[in-house]
Amino acid sequence: MKKSINVAAAIIYVDGQFLLSKRKAEQHQGNKWEFPGGKIDGEESVEQALVRELKEELGITVNQQQPFISLEFEYPEKHVSLHFQLVTQFMGQESGKEGQLVQWFNHDEIQTLEFPDANLPVLEKIKTLR
Repeated sequence: MKKSINVAAAIIYVDGQFLLSKRKAEQHQGNKWEFPGGKIDGEESVEQALVRELKEELGITVNQQQPFISLEFEYPEKHVSLHFQLVTQFMGQESGKEGQLVQWFNHDEIQTLEFPDANLPVLEKIKTLR
């Protein structure tokens, strides 16, 4: 039976720019850009998991988030339930706390980047953010 993972991820969108991180080469779907976030632990809500993950990964504190899109995706080796939250306000200076590259991109730039396959519906929906 395939492993199943619940993930909370952030569409961090401030002043017309998206904050992304790049997966390390040795990670699943390595060297691709992603919306920051991570696994939901135990009894955590999506919101709680996202606050924890963004603090650990980027060193920021989320002030405002709302549901954006949820989807299921089947990779050959695992099933992923992805819960994307739109984050429009945070405190702190973002940085790659786990050694990952972190960078801001505009609408046009983001469409040229390579993302994990599961993110394709998200890339379509973010075109509506302006």
